[in-house]
Amino acid sequence: MTTALTLSGSIRRGSHNRQLQQHVGHKLSEAGVAVTALDLADFDMPIFNEDLEPDNVPAAASRLAEMFRTHDVIFIACPEYNGGITPLMVNTIAWLSRQRPSPFRHAVFGIGGVSSGKYGTIWAQSHLRDSLSKIGALVVPTLLGIGPVEQAIDADGNFIEPATTRKIDQMVIELTHFSRGV
Repeated sequence: MTTALTLSGSIRRGSHNRQLQQHVGHKLSEAGVAVTALDLADFDMPIFNEDLEPDNVPAAASRLAEMFRTHDVIFIACPEYNGGITPLMVNTIAWLSRQRPSPFRHAVFGIGGVSSGKYGTIWAQSHLRDSLSKIGALVVPTLLGIGPVEQAIDADGNFIEPATTRKIDQMVIELTHFSRGV
């Protein structure tokens, strides 16, 4: 069975990106994928600093890297901060990129995001896609930029914009098609 991890680059309560993480996880489950939803708040890692290596690598980095290595699909919901990815995602990727064997070489990755404006999350996804590609990750082609949030999600947290729901469905198709799961 194909397995997936979902995570969000935001740990803020009420985050729209956490809603996207949950929604995509639900859609993957409907497609027959076994989904594990992660909360990065459960993986305590200090700001990456090479001086901490090799004796003080946080156990959370090793644990998270092993989860990446053992799942076929990884979906990251990533908000935008100042035109790029969140500090949480930068730090997570920095720690994971130092783990051996690489946790980025097995899974197929999907990225998406929700923002208050039309293009904010697109900037973050461009940054994230570039970073992931440079460390060997295979990222599916669908660009899942959602915004403005007021037009895409209703008060109950449902994704209501037709173009958005089509893109989410397309991403699920790509993630399951390109996955190395059996």
